[in-house]
Amino acid sequence: MTVFTPLESAKPIDSSAKGERSRISVSLLRQQLAQELHNRPSPQVDGQTSITHMAVRYTEQEQHQAYQHLITLCHRYSVNPPSPEASCYYQDFGGFELRWERHHEFSSYSFIRKGIGQRLFDGYAIAYVPQEWLDNIGGELVSAVNLVISEDILSEQALFDAFEGHQVLGSKVAENRADVFASFRIHSDGFGRIIIQSHRLNRYQVGRLMQRMLEIQTYQLMALLSLPIARSLSADVAQMELDLVDINQKMSAVGEKNDNEMLNRLSCLAGKTEQLIANISYRFSATNAYYDLVCSRLEQLKETDIEGIERISEFVTRRLSPGIRTCQALSNRLDELTRRIARASSLLRTRVDLTIEQQNQQLLSAINKRGEIQLRLQQMVEGVSIAAMAYYLMGLLDYMLDAVNVVGYPINKVIVKGLAVPILLCLTWLLLRLAMGYIKKPR
Repeated sequence: MTVFTPLESAKPIDSSAKGERSRISVSLLRQQLAQELHNRPSPQVDGQTSITHMAVRYTEQEQHQAYQHLITLCHRYSVNPPSPEASCYYQDFGGFELRWERHHEFSSYSFIRKGIGQRLFDGYAIAYVPQEWLDNIGGELVSAVNLVISEDILSEQALFDAFEGHQVLGSKVAENRADVFASFRIHSDGFGRIIIQSHRLNRYQVGRLMQRMLEIQTYQLMALLSLPIARSLSADVAQMELDLVDINQKMSAVGEKNDNEMLNRLSCLAGKTEQLIANISYRFSATNAYYDLVCSRLEQLKETDIEGIERISEFVTRRLSPGIRTCQALSNRLDELTRRIARASSLLRTRVDLTIEQQNQQLLSAINKRGEIQLRLQQMVEGVSIAAMAYYLMGLLDYMLDAVNVVGYPINKVIVKGLAVPILLCLTWLLLRLAMGYIKKPR
């Protein structure tokens, strides 16, 4: 038999009677990944039951405090606490059962108690939970729901009284084996209310249905956390769009040459947009994820209509979708604004580059003209230099002719000097050209 061992401690194992040895390495995450499939199992609920469910948002620092607070409750009732890395905890505390789940940004507490009151929502499942512990639970309460599982047929008047006269929403679910009623309102006790009327569901199916309804109630509120943000930022985004329009108009205006100012404005606008996207991207992504979960849980209900009552999925999608669309619209506006800013920046940079290129061409033209002037000056200097050198050579020639006459050889100095002038000019020019060519020759 082959035995799997973790990667870091893999050892050769006998794979046959002949002593052949094989090494099979298993990822250290295997146990963790396999356990992930069994996290947050559906509770098992039998008979008439009252449930109080609370979802509390915690910051990263408050998560540890919430875990320690849960341990104090476990010690108070002398039950085993959850492990530090646990994401789900289910324990019987005697008078009630607690189901605790730790999510990324919130934790949920479901207090379950057998039986219901004479009036459906008279007795709460948290009646046996210490009030002091509840008061110090910390965090930010997002969802609080009282859920009742009843096996009795409820009249219209009973439903009216249970939901305090609010509109009752309901559906037949689980292939008509149960009825679900809700109002999705906060009632006089500060809790929402849900009624599950079980007809032919077993304890596992009731637990799954209960979990789906509580998740719908919680996830839809978590999804809507972005809505106030979207509404508050709408005016800022509109102003940023107007600023971009103003910049584009100035870019297209004839004679507008203040490119540096417009480029600075575009840079500031791009920075504000990116900062805004960075601030809201996580919250808006979470909204889309929660909305998908709500839609998935509604689909899993497999609803059919109850005559005279609006279906739960119809109400939730009709009321939830506009808020989600508002958040998505703002996110799309910011993405589109980013693209428009990038296009405007590209056009403006192109115009700036063209302006710089024109300036460079003008500078090169000026350099060329300056070079021509320098060449002419150089040629003039060369001419003057040739004349000067020839003049000094003529002076030397005059001294030589005087010396010849003194020696006794009479020579007509005027004729000799007149003939020597063109010769000396040619020799001087030739020597100067040779010297300049030697200087300019690369070494």
